[in-house]
Amino acid sequence: MSATNLTQEEILFTNAFNAQRMTLAGFAKCSSKEELHIVRDGFYLGLASDLRIPEYEPVREAVVTDESVAASCRTEKAFQATVEAARKSTHWDNLVNAAKSMATSVGSNLEEIWMTLENGRLEWLAAVSAAHQIKTMLKTALDNTCGGAMDGDVSDAKMIWMYAISLSIPSLKNERDAWKNVAKIKDEIRPLVGYDPDLWDARKPEWAPLDRGVQAAAERGGSSIDEAWKA
Repeated sequence: MSATNLTQEEILFTNAFNAQRMTLAGFAKCSSKEELHIVRDGFYLGLASDLRIPEYEPVREAVVTDESVAASCRTEKAFQATVEAARKSTHWDNLVNAAKSMATSVGSNLEEIWMTLENGRLEWLAAVSAAHQIKTMLKTALDNTCGGAMDGDVSDAKMIWMYAISLSIPSLKNERDAWKNVAKIKDEIRPLVGYDPDLWDARKPEWAPLDRGVQAAAERGGSSIDEAWKA
């Protein structure tokens, strides 16, 4: 839909939503559901302000009169303190419902938008956490390689690690099973058992779907393979 075909309400909502994209992007730095919900509620608070929703004003008053907000001013806890103060307001639920209602009126679903981000982040965090031990083992082996690890060695290690990540991503079961058969993996959860480097060839067609799937999971989680490997 072109901008000229938008109603005034749609233009207002679109501008307000775009103004809060940086807040939403904070989901990529979260390491727990609690931190994610701070970002989510900070987004609702900012959106309500930009939309000039009447329910915002009493919540704003609760924020500016909260001592914890003043105490955390200019610290890394300022955003969290603001959100927590807003949540204490008896008008908080009304603010959230009003923001969601306005979104629905212009064809947007804030709950769905947020849950896509939250689920993607939590799935990725769980997957990289489950694969952390094998990543540590692989990196240690690379560090101890006589003469230093070559680019090919690193690529091979990443393949094993990415396979391990896929074990925690249910949607990749078919791609994972296909690769397990090609690489003749004897123990699904311990890919290094019976590992044959000749079978772990990224040029084989069965690897690409699994590779793309894990990279897509990283993107849904607000990360990337390179970023997670270096972490």
